[in-house]
Amino acid sequence: MNTTDYISFFKNDRYAALTGVEIVEFRDGYCKARLEISDKHLNAANVVQGGAIFTLADFAFAVASNTGGQLALAVNVNITFLKGVGEGTLYATATELDKPKRLGAYDVIVTNEKEEIIARFNGLAYRKNSTPGK
Repeated sequence: MNTTDYISFFKNDRYAALTGVEIVEFRDGYCKARLEISDKHLNAANVVQGGAIFTLADFAFAVASNTGGQLALAVNVNITFLKGVGEGTLYATATELDKPKRLGAYDVIVTNEKEEIIARFNGLAYRKNSTPGK
């Protein structure tokens, strides 16, 4: 899959788009995504709602796990929220831990623009016998 097809495939992630998540960069086994915090992302305590942070991390994980050209879907994920934030920009950086065959393990670190760690997400992806978008 070329870069244009890949970007088009992930533009079909309607929930990430609705939330405002964008791809900053990607390459094999890696993705950096961004979320500009707005009022719609805040919970009653005026910090970013956990679901918005999870969506950002999950999207970066999805992009990184699908860069190999084989459709990968999450089978297990875990997130730990480490710090609350109510403004600015969040970044999720997903990194493949090893070259997967059927199961791929990924680490995702969510930071703010000051590079403070906001959350840590771990994901396990299952690789199907098809390509993304097929």
